[in-house]
Amino acid sequence: MKLVFATNNRNKLKEIQSLLPESIELVSLEDINCIEDIPETSPTIEENAIQKAMYVKKHYGYDCFADDTGLEIEALNNEPGVFSARYVGEAKDANANMDKVLDKLATHNNRKARFKTVIALFINNEIKTFTGICEGQITEKRQGEKGFGYDPIFMPNGYTQTFAQISLTEKNKIGHRGKATLQLIDFLK
Repeated sequence: MKLVFATNNRNKLKEIQSLLPESIELVSLEDINCIEDIPETSPTIEENAIQKAMYVKKHYGYDCFADDTGLEIEALNNEPGVFSARYVGEAKDANANMDKVLDKLATHNNRKARFKTVIALFINNEIKTFTGICEGQITEKRQGEKGFGYDPIFMPNGYTQTFAQISLTEKNKIGHRGKATLQLIDFLK
């Protein structure tokens, strides 16, 4: 089975590819010559994932799946949420985004947070969604060199290391994107 993953994010591509069985061939947006920025104008993570999957199907004709992920921080009224990648602006600067989170939390004791990923699959003219959540907390400073996005400041519950310090294999077992992807795989079987 060949499926388009509606992303240009190489890190996400690597994470998802590592989970998929060999029977599923993952194709990127680059592979189908989709170079435009797919709109993400919906107010929720779920709707953005659906919007991206439908865009690829409509404009390129491929069955595909798309994900959208948000970091929801309790003390910040679930910010940055749907705006996680663009928290500081359209540049999608991960370091600036982390700085803003750390600055906003500087006076808060409550550092509870969660990552939420929704994968929307457009297949056989139907949309199916799969949600993965990972609870944790925001650290006081960056820790680790692995991962991407907010990984250096997110420590999952039950761990003493951030996502940027643990292996990709471990992150996929406990992480939001891994959980949603496993649901997708189960559905495709």
